[in-house]
Amino acid sequence: MWALTRRGGEACLAEPRIMKRSAQFAFLLLSASFASAALPALKVRPQVIDAQIKIGYGLAIADVDGDGRSDILLADARQIVWYRAPKWEKFVMAENLTEKDNVCIAARDLDGDGKAEVAVGAEWNPNDTVKSGAVFLLDAPADRTQRWTPRRLPHDPTTHRMHWVRMSSGWTLAVLPLHGRGNRNGEGEGVRVLGYEWPWRATSAPVPLASDLPPLHLTHNFDLLPSGSGQPGESLLIAAKEGVLSIDAPANRSSPQRVTAPPAGEVRRGALPDGARFIATIEPMHGNQVVVYRGAATQFSSGADWTSSRLVVDESLNQGHGLAAADLLGAGYDQVVAGWRGTRSGDRVGIRLYVPADPAGREWRLHAMVDDNTMACEDLKVADLDGDGRPEVIAAGRASHNVVIYWNETPKS
Repeated sequence: MWALTRRGGEACLAEPRIMKRSAQFAFLLLSASFASAALPALKVRPQVIDAQIKIGYGLAIADVDGDGRSDILLADARQIVWYRAPKWEKFVMAENLTEKDNVCIAARDLDGDGKAEVAVGAEWNPNDTVKSGAVFLLDAPADRTQRWTPRRLPHDPTTHRMHWVRMSSGWTLAVLPLHGRGNRNGEGEGVRVLGYEWPWRATSAPVPLASDLPPLHLTHNFDLLPSGSGQPGESLLIAAKEGVLSIDAPANRSSPQRVTAPPAGEVRRGALPDGARFIATIEPMHGNQVVVYRGAATQFSSGADWTSSRLVVDESLNQGHGLAAADLLGAGYDQVVAGWRGTRSGDRVGIRLYVPADPAGREWRLHAMVDDNTMACEDLKVADLDGDGRPEVIAAGRASHNVVIYWNETPKS
């Protein structure tokens, strides 16, 4: 294996100086078992399902037509499209929604009919922090292979990412801009994370999802945290110039909590072999570093600052722009998938898989290349497309102009 482990920032979280004998013995057993268990080699089979996209800004995975299979949706520069499983026929849902590019997409079954509701963001111009941006709901026709009807909603400038979020009171579309209104050079007014109730009515209006959000800038991406014990709904994990913040139960306009301090562009959460949580980031925005932070087995909004556990796993990415945490190897814990898109024609691009080298996740290493120089990754998702229990990697390439499924054929133990 090629070891890419490097320390960054302060030392990792320290173990208690005195441990009960039983806990210490259990930890030693876990470490010994982990060291002796060889991870399988990752085996993927790439399938190009589209070789003629423009940019491939954003992907979503959901069942569009209600046949029980997960389909692939893409926000491309001028078109919103979906690819129908299992043959991956391409259908245009909408195109030329605004004068400028589409930029993001969210798809999820909200009413329980087995078919996804879809929202998209458009009018992408990160340099215009006053008039840019757009948010649309796409209303499905009876035949979902035909064109969908866009409904334009109010918005803040520089619409950039969105998720359908389960709230205690129902569903909300959470929309994250890149900049605050009137922002210049990543400074000025902070962003507002806006929520759009669903179903959307003529009397509806977007509302901020946190009551006292600190000024945040370059809020490039965010992740959903599943509902936990005592939680009324899902929470948000936001990557920004000011670090990573969590917003727990945003339907209640709850206060955000800082999780890490260094600037981050991408963020995903995962679970370690010893049961603790971690977050993975790409730092800074469009950055070169894959970073892991180890935390306790508590909610991300517990108020704990994880910055001292910062571990730089790789610092050789060129415009890192895709990230996921999932168990591709059937190991029973999560690994990290990171992609990068390059800056110039001829730059090497690809997707890598990293694994923890110890049960506590204090060391990580490169385990495999998912893609070696055929995917200039603009976005990636991980999902089990064929129901075999092994998740696939799905990626869209900017300079490579492709959408690829990396079928996971890793042998099961």
